[in-house]
Amino acid sequence: MAEGKIRVLLVDDHQVVRRGLRTFLEVQDDIEVVGEAADGDEGVARAEELRPHVVLMDVKMPGTDGIEALRRLRGLDNPAKVLIVTSFTEQRTVVPALRAGAAGYVYKDVDPEALAGAIRSVHAGHVLLQQEVAGALLSGDVPGQTGGRGPSLTEREREVLGLIADGRSNREIARALVLSEKTVKTHVSNILMKLDLADRTQAALWAVRHGMTD
Repeated sequence: MAEGKIRVLLVDDHQVVRRGLRTFLEVQDDIEVVGEAADGDEGVARAEELRPHVVLMDVKMPGTDGIEALRRLRGLDNPAKVLIVTSFTEQRTVVPALRAGAAGYVYKDVDPEALAGAIRSVHAGHVLLQQEVAGALLSGDVPGQTGGRGPSLTEREREVLGLIADGRSNREIARALVLSEKTVKTHVSNILMKLDLADRTQAALWAVRHGMTD
C-alpha cells in the first residue's frame, strides 16, 4: 500500500463503470483504488474490511442500494467519506443521499479531472456538490428547512456557516477568521444544534437555501 495516498473503494453494479473509474484513478499520483463492490451489501462489507478514505457509491443498485448502504456505514461509524457518483439527477434521489450522510454528490458525466478533485475535496473534509445539484436543491425539501432565516445564529456563527457552505474545512475556517480550530469546532456544533441538522453537508445545504453563499 502506497503511503500517503487516498484509499478509494468503488461501489457500482456495472462492471464497465468500475473498470473505467479504476483505469482513470490508477494514473493519479495521490489516489489508490483498494477494492470494488457490485452492490450495497458488498460495499458495506468491503468498506469495513478495507477501511478506505473515500467510497465512490452509485445510488441505484440491485438489492441494497446506495442510500441504505450509506445509512449502514453511518450506523457502523465507518470513517469513510462517501461520494455519490450517479446518473440519477432527480431531487428525490439527491436529498435522501445527503440526508443519509453523503459527503458529496456528482454525476457520472463529470469530467475525470473534476472527479479526482472531488475525491480530494471530500477526503479533506469539504462538502462537494456539483453546481447543478446545489441548484436543484434550492426549490426542494432539505433538512433544517424553516421559515425566514431560521433560528437565531450569532454573527460569528453565520460567518462560519457561510464558509462551511463554501466547502472550507475547519482548519481553513480557523485561518480565515483568525480563530483556533477548537473554537471553530464549537461554532460548528452550535450551528448544527440550533438548526437541528446532523452534519456539515446539511448545514451547507441550509446555507445555500438561505442565501449565505455565492
